[in-house]
Amino acid sequence: MLTNADLVELTRFRRDLHRRPELSGQEVETARSIVAALQSLSPDRILQNLGGHGVAAVFGGAVDGPTVLFRAELDGLPIQEQSDKAWVSQIPGQGHLCGHDGHTTMLLALGRLIARKPVASGRVVLMFQPAEEDGRGARAVVTDPTFADIAPDWAFAIHNEPGREFGHVATRAGLINCASSGLAIKLKGKTAHAANPEDGMSPARAVAELIPALSALGAGGALNDAFRLATVTHVRVGEPTFGVAPGDAVIHVTLRSASDDALESIAGKARIVAEKIAERDGLTISFEICDDFAASINDPDATAVAVAAMTAIDVANGEDGLPMRASEDFGVFGWNAKAAMLCLGTGKDCAALHNPDYDFDDNLIPIGAAIFERIARDLLGIA
Repeated sequence: MLTNADLVELTRFRRDLHRRPELSGQEVETARSIVAALQSLSPDRILQNLGGHGVAAVFGGAVDGPTVLFRAELDGLPIQEQSDKAWVSQIPGQGHLCGHDGHTTMLLALGRLIARKPVASGRVVLMFQPAEEDGRGARAVVTDPTFADIAPDWAFAIHNEPGREFGHVATRAGLINCASSGLAIKLKGKTAHAANPEDGMSPARAVAELIPALSALGAGGALNDAFRLATVTHVRVGEPTFGVAPGDAVIHVTLRSASDDALESIAGKARIVAEKIAERDGLTISFEICDDFAASINDPDATAVAVAAMTAIDVANGEDGLPMRASEDFGVFGWNAKAAMLCLGTGKDCAALHNPDYDFDDNLIPIGAAIFERIARDLLGIA
């Protein structure tokens, strides 16, 4: 059990992280703080710079057995926090407004529990992953050569979820979070005097046609295998002036589906549509992929282990509100391991994730740590 002193110290740590968020790929000080906190727990190994600024702590049992990984995220968001709390972000335009500071602290709480009562077999890996918010982090971690030393047989993660009953966990076998990808379409023509637009090559007509054409690739609907959603998120045509007919344009569209294969298909269709329109109007075209997230799909065995663990410690759970349209890069850990994501309710009346007034509820720290610990004990035993 975590003591009152533990909870005071962990809450202080979480709030210190909250004061100094770092964006995806920039988590230098966050990683340094985590390493310092881990050293007092004396894990068998601490690995650093995994996939960027990732940190992993390894706690081994006395005999061989499976490796069980628990993941948290390091990065904050490029959003100005609006809060009167004493631990409000001190970094202008940046905030821990998704709860990654809380998820990180849950793992450190788990580390305290495992350090005091080691597992009997196998290994527990606490994986503090960078760059979740832009979808780069999990891929960078699992493709890092060092990760092969700690490659898991099982992987688990918790994400807090405002709007769900406090302390209630939603999970299920199968799809949890959709695959998604940001596609930036760049069109290049030729500027002209606004009095003589015919002397140039404007992308305005192409953009006007592309917006509905891209949106038509996916209208949303029920979250089943047929689910497709294309959302135009940004458009720029030329510069804000009255004397120049535009010569370039950019369109950003977020593509979303229930599987990685479906996402690849809709992305291909988006490119074909854009290329045809650009060719017709004599425009050059280029593409850039951003914020690329694999689908997060829970393994049935891992889900059963998690549900059994929660039931054993009286944590209410079910499948309500799943799957979700939102994306999460944890699914990458499930490519070569039995993985499960758990959605831990923050309360019905809390600010939503990515809201400027969101804050993680510190009362979730012992709940998340208890779930993780029971999963670890059920799979690896107690020394």
